[in-house]
Amino acid sequence: MKNFTVIALFLLLNTFLLTGCVAQSTETDIIFPPKREFRAVWIATVDNIDWPSSKNLVPEVQREEFSNLLDFHKNAGMNAVFVQVRAAGDAFYAKSNEPWSEWLTGKQGRQPQPFWDPLDFMIQEAHHRGLEFHAWLNLNRLVHKSSTSVSAENISITHPEWIISYDGYKLFDFGIPEVRNFIRDVTVNVAKNYDVDGIHFDDYFYPYAVQGQTIQDEATFRKHGRGFTNKAEWRRNNIDLLVKQIHDTLTAIKPRLKFGISPCGVWRNKGTDPEGSKTYGALASYDDLFADSRKWIKEGWIDYIAPQVYFSSGFGRVPYKNLVDWWTENCFGRHFYVGMGAYRVGYKEKDTNWANPAEIPNQIRYFRENETDGAIFFSSRSLKNNSLGFADSLRKDFFKYPALVPTMPWKDNIPPLSPKSLKATLLSNGLELFWEKPDPASDGDGAQYYVIYRFSETEKATAYDPRRIIGMCYEGERFIDKSVRSGQRYVYYITSVDRLHNESRPIGPLRVEVQEQKLVRF
Repeated sequence: MKNFTVIALFLLLNTFLLTGCVAQSTETDIIFPPKREFRAVWIATVDNIDWPSSKNLVPEVQREEFSNLLDFHKNAGMNAVFVQVRAAGDAFYAKSNEPWSEWLTGKQGRQPQPFWDPLDFMIQEAHHRGLEFHAWLNLNRLVHKSSTSVSAENISITHPEWIISYDGYKLFDFGIPEVRNFIRDVTVNVAKNYDVDGIHFDDYFYPYAVQGQTIQDEATFRKHGRGFTNKAEWRRNNIDLLVKQIHDTLTAIKPRLKFGISPCGVWRNKGTDPEGSKTYGALASYDDLFADSRKWIKEGWIDYIAPQVYFSSGFGRVPYKNLVDWWTENCFGRHFYVGMGAYRVGYKEKDTNWANPAEIPNQIRYFRENETDGAIFFSSRSLKNNSLGFADSLRKDFFKYPALVPTMPWKDNIPPLSPKSLKATLLSNGLELFWEKPDPASDGDGAQYYVIYRFSETEKATAYDPRRIIGMCYEGERFIDKSVRSGQRYVYYITSVDRLHNESRPIGPLRVEVQEQKLVRF
């Protein structure tokens, strides 16, 4: 099923075989922690859910809060963050035609004082820590229920003909071509002007149904029906057009930028469609939100899908395992990240399974058994609250060892060249490794960061075991191993990794013995 993963591991194994940095084949049967696994967290800004903690903070405090958040998540083992930079017809970044967010400055449209660009700062801070940064955009909201101010520049004011009012929200009417073009332009603007690793949409397409309310798009259907006689099919086609339009444009301007969506967990129930999941009467993205999430991944319009599998293993109508099984079989060679309902841990009013401290650990064990590509946790605040100690289990157990982000061979399958001239010297605070940056590879990519492996004198080196990764170097070409001990012998290898996480052949082995005042090669 996971052909790309198998191929990547095969190539990596053969690469290390060529250089002597691999164990004998019998060791490949050993179960190691995952060498590659996507480990991410959503950081929600709407209504100040995760960051900033209040809409009235000065920029200096906002920056300090965000840096501390990143430190926390890095320490918990994450390798990516998804930050909501468009929450409701607004922007958490300077290069935007939409107004500044009220959850940043206290009033929608008010410029930060003193002025700064939060998105530039957040990207730099994330990359400094070796975290991928994905810009999370809500694509349908213009006015949120909790909004206390609406700028005159808000699209609901400047283009009221584009808007649907529903359940206290102002939402885009996706049937209008100009609306889809506007959303595309907002997305492309972020991609062009900021060094993001990915563009991300959440599950809000057409609104979740509210009893007694109707989506008022009949006039749009009559005007822009494009020959459809069934409104549900027309609505799904509107979203298909939007997703494909954004995919095509992003591919044209930044072909290696990742694009993905986190839809409602259930595509369709098996009782409605034999191709659906073994779920029973659950709200489904296809039928209820007019979002054909399976089609987007099948057509290759998105690079990954992160369905919100916010259900416990014991929830009868929508069992966690059933959904993970179904999406594993329906990701069509693209990445599947499990959207994890961390916010539900400890809450037992509707589902007592969430009162079990082992629920999240068991869910992680299961998605690893299924060879998924990783997980995204909702949300940052839930991890920080550490209900029932589940975040501790990530840091101390499941994410104890580092993991590289899985590669995307359909975007880039050319590894960078190896580092050059590996050397070492003994400092007062440890052993310093230093090397030269490699030349660009045949596709023009250079080294984005480096992975440092260390083995004992008697160990057989293996590319599979992340427990032998003692560090990753994200800036410069030097690394200090502060854990060396006098009288011990060590064997080092270093690899280059590019922006899409392809790993080079290693340089090494560098074999050194640490003595009181010097290093000795052996």
